[in-house]
Amino acid sequence: MAAQKINEGLEHLAKAEKYLKTGFLKWKPDYDSAASEYGKAAVAFKNAKQFEQAKDACLREAVAHENNRKLYSFCRAYEQAGMMLKEMQKLPEAVQLIEKASMMYLENGTPDTAAMALERAGKLIENVDPEKAVQLYQQTANVFENEERLRQAVELLGKASRLLVRGRRFDEAALSIQKEKNIYKEIENYPTCYKKTIAQVLVHLHRNDYVAAERCVRESYSIPGFNGSEDCAALEQLLEGYDQQDQDQVSDVCNSPLFKYMDNDYAKLGLSLVVPGGGIKKKSPATPQAKPDGVTATAADEEEDEYSGGLC
Repeated sequence: MAAQKINEGLEHLAKAEKYLKTGFLKWKPDYDSAASEYGKAAVAFKNAKQFEQAKDACLREAVAHENNRKLYSFCRAYEQAGMMLKEMQKLPEAVQLIEKASMMYLENGTPDTAAMALERAGKLIENVDPEKAVQLYQQTANVFENEERLRQAVELLGKASRLLVRGRRFDEAALSIQKEKNIYKEIENYPTCYKKTIAQVLVHLHRNDYVAAERCVRESYSIPGFNGSEDCAALEQLLEGYDQQDQDQVSDVCNSPLFKYMDNDYAKLGLSLVVPGGGIKKKSPATPQAKPDGVTATAADEEEDEYSGGLC
């Protein structure tokens, strides 16, 4: 079966080369037919799991489309070449081709397709190079934001924020979450703004920046419905415990369902939060102990005894 598909692919390549040849009666290459044959060759090689040959066929198809001024098809072929590299586990090279295709989609006036390609590239590279994935998700969010598709933009920003938190890049994460929060406020999704405030506070406390965490809560009072919500009450309790170095109070808040059922990356931040100074619980005042027999009275006791019978 594989050998048959390989032969089929080679036949399509031969046909494509024939369409590109010129002669006495044929002055111009037939780029359209050549591109079609290269595309068929790529499919045949892919089915035979000959991904290197499939990738080369896709790139030849892209060149034929470019010469024929079919820019959308050119971008599509480039993207398919990237997907062949993905099958070969050459992820950085795959992302490079898909990213190039997305830039050309933008130039061709198809931003939606460009954004989808960038998002696919981000998913491919996320486990191998999270930093690159963050960049791709942020680029995708910018494309959607420019098209005023804010819900899609904020979803991609959320992916970037979580990756930044996972990588403990808290300064960048704080900025990313703030951008998310601004968009949710703009589209009047206020309950999600409350959740983003919790995420912000956890990130700032892991940055050891209590002032920034407190400011986040204070600024959120302007969001409709935040003041008086369970999110607000929990955050006030969290900040109070953190300020008083009361680890028990902080742990109680972070173990509550409100925090535990957040996105996993933020739930982990809550569970690992430690107050300054190691969080030593304040001891309750010691109860006075009875003096053992034979212990000498203190000076205060003696003074009291001296005047116990009055001045006269």
